Amino acid sequence: MDYDITDIELADKGRLRIEWAEQNMPVLRLIRKRFKKERPLAGVRVAACLHVTTETATLMETLKAGGADTALCASNPLSTQDDVAASLVKHAGIPVFAIKGEDNKTYYKHLQAALAHRPAVTMDDGADLVSQLHGDWSHMAKDVVGGTEETTTGVIRLRSMAKEGVLKFPVISVNDAKTKHFFDNRYGTGQSTIDGILRATNRLLAGSVFVVAGYGWCGRAQAVRERHRHRNRPAQGDRGRDGRLPRHADGRRRRDRRLLLHGDRRRQGHQERALRGDEGRRDHRQLRAFQRRD
Repeated sequence: MDYDITDIELADKGRLRIEWAEQNMPVLRLIRKRFKKERPLAGVRVAACLHVTTETATLMETLKAGGADTALCASNPLSTQDDVAASLVKHAGIPVFAIKGEDNKTYYKHLQAALAHRPAVTMDDGADLVSQLHGDWSHMAKDVVGGTEETTTGVIRLRSMAKEGVLKFPVISVNDAKTKHFFDNRYGTGQSTIDGILRATNRLLAGSVFVVAGYGWCGRAQAVRERHRHRNRPAQGDRGRDGRLPRHADGRRRRDRRLLLHGDRRRQGHQERALRGDEGRRDHRQLRAFQRRD
């Protein structure tokens, strides 16, 4: 088996990380269980140009369980996890062409190595495989049944090609799936953006001012995430000049005001109940009656 990775000795470490990722990917686990029985992809050659991470490794092993003959190269050299690449080669028997931090020449060499697998299906994150199949490797395009594309950038490139009438095989726009928008962009990007900032700057979030440039799905998700983070538990400093909480689009000002007014009383009621027994419980019942009246 041909492959190009950093160090095969990292495989055992990568295996542990892949197993950890699998625990949080129940859908793929269910699909893999069905694939092992049905083998719907038996004999299908797949070339994938994706982020070589633990999540991608779980996907590739699922495809192989379904019978697919797969090859993988990196769509972004900076995201490649060398131990994961080694584990796919050693434990899963999947040809991987990915080295963290590889230069531009090596990157295109790896693209060509994945295409040398002569795929019938492509999986892209940026449309690089498709671009190669419409360039120097155009003689192989006739054997491609179809492909998938994940990113907005890749979809824009493919739609431009389709508009000009030069796209030689159909490609599914994974980026247009609602689950991609609602889960990956809104929640995934919302978390990974903050994680990236913290890793790069090692600073506290408290007191920081965030500026979101761009208001597509990812930018919108980040802005909404920050708004919710400040809105759901307002502090006294969030009050306006009139001492009132700001009115939000969903009309939660009254609920938030009650949280502020009664939060301390609730805690006090719990403390009194613990300290004074029946008397504390009686006070707590009075507090609940007061809340209902409010």
